[in-house]
Amino acid sequence: MEHAAEIDFGVIEVVGVIGIAVIVLVAAFSRRLGIAAPILLVVIGVGLSYAPGVPELEVPPEFVLDVLLPPILYAAAIRLSFVDFRRNLGTIVSLSVVLVAVTAFGTGFVLFDQLDRLDLAAGIALGAVLSPPDAVAATAVGRRLGLPPRLLVVLEGEGLVNDATALVLFGSAIALVGAKTDVNVLLTAEQFGFAVVVAVAIGLLVGVVRVAVRSRLDDSVLATAISITVPFLAFAPTNALGASGVLAVVVAGLYTGYANPGSVSVLTRTSDRINWSTIQFLLENAVFLLIGLQIRGLIEDVDKDSSQLSLEATIALGLLATVILIALRFLWVGPLVLLLKLREQHAEVRTLRALQYLEARLREPTTGLRRKRITALRRRYARQRADLEQLRSQTIDWRGGVVLGWSGMRGVVTLAAAQSLPQDLPYRSQLVLIAFIVAVVTLLLQGGTLPALIRALRISGIDEEEDQRQLAALLDELSFTGLAVLDDPEGVVDSTTDVDPEVIERVRQASYLRAEAAWERSHSGDLPLEATPHRLFRRLRLAVVEAEREHLLELRRQGVYPARIEDRAQALLDLEEARLRPARTDH
Repeated sequence: MEHAAEIDFGVIEVVGVIGIAVIVLVAAFSRRLGIAAPILLVVIGVGLSYAPGVPELEVPPEFVLDVLLPPILYAAAIRLSFVDFRRNLGTIVSLSVVLVAVTAFGTGFVLFDQLDRLDLAAGIALGAVLSPPDAVAATAVGRRLGLPPRLLVVLEGEGLVNDATALVLFGSAIALVGAKTDVNVLLTAEQFGFAVVVAVAIGLLVGVVRVAVRSRLDDSVLATAISITVPFLAFAPTNALGASGVLAVVVAGLYTGYANPGSVSVLTRTSDRINWSTIQFLLENAVFLLIGLQIRGLIEDVDKDSSQLSLEATIALGLLATVILIALRFLWVGPLVLLLKLREQHAEVRTLRALQYLEARLREPTTGLRRKRITALRRRYARQRADLEQLRSQTIDWRGGVVLGWSGMRGVVTLAAAQSLPQDLPYRSQLVLIAFIVAVVTLLLQGGTLPALIRALRISGIDEEEDQRQLAALLDELSFTGLAVLDDPEGVVDSTTDVDPEVIERVRQASYLRAEAAWERSHSGDLPLEATPHRLFRRLRLAVVEAEREHLLELRRQGVYPARIEDRAQALLDLEEARLRPARTDH
């Protein structure tokens, strides 16, 4: 037995190494071929599953749901702009909560009607399995082809939240399977409300604690070790309380990504970005490879159990379910695009009212308490105006609606939740295969044709020249704020130190050079930034950078600039701060 276990462990090691090598090679070649890596990995997985000598693979669903899913969602959440998420919250909730519920019940009723021995609760459970789209393939295609940033945010936000909705519905429906009672929609809504409230509370708590702990750690290795545990700290206790562990992970990730720039060191942020990008890349792509590798075993299981439903009938039901899912999504997205137009008009009216209210308060006598009230009103109006400008500049029109409707590929949750169906459930093998057929067909059909659709619709994505102009304007604004600290250099260095005016001028010019370089890039390519600071210069320059960072955080809270522009400015500040920070022995 010990020898067998040793051999099995060796096989797992070999399979893991081969899997990583396949993922890296596919990712490298997919960029040249113009095909999203998840699609290629599914095809390769299906091909490998039928290769001679390849054993049948069955991945425990709890491994995917409890081990792979939390870090995948957390890695995506910390990279998503909280301001952009807030701006598009209504759209995201519409797609990831309401549409998921409609899809689960609609598909569930069709399966209940088609399969005689399947009760309604089991049909809705499978509908919940099929309902959440996976945004990985869609966003991979969208980033490469330059989809508008707002569309990418909606797809990413939907992919983060819809998993929680689907799993809550799945758990509620499974609890009613075989209970000989009607599906209680009110009870399901109550359970969903409980799952959301508890998940948000625990996710926020974990995020706040994580940021507080990491802000006190200077060692990036220790900080990384803590970071890796965060998604599981949010997921496990929330699940144990019967709430949505998935949503708790998303909330913790969103809060962490929002709070990181102002609370942790530049080295910690840099290591976090690299580590979580690597983790996300490996785990996401591994899941798509696993989908393909399990197809052969699922087909063989249905062949063995063909007395309940033949393989041909199962495939037909899988294709029918795919058509229903695509149709329901388009039927939902069409009116949604029209509602977004109305929302923009409402935002204009609300912003105008906020301005009128602010102007009325400014005409009143000023007191200490009222001054604070006016400051808060100014910030609220600035935020609303920034939101309105972003909505105007990134309108989702009918072409964006078509792309949104066609971006309904299924993935990781469909894979794992389908295999979590009870073993004694009628048609279990067929239902699992139906779920996998939906996942594979949507990935290959929709994911494979999405690039051609985007090109045919001539959707204009990010304007790089405009981005460079906005980045240069943001750097100008940050420089103006940061250089104000040089008006009193003695407040930064020791008051007994005589600060040479030439040193102050060097600090000032370094800030100007960064903005000038950005302006030149917006017209004529890259201009390298150069800096050769000594200790006094470094202390003054760091003070400028820190002032600039504070102003950037305020602009980020208001959402004045697009998140991608703020991220670029943040990266420039991080790069400069990393160069300026003294070694541990040089304090």
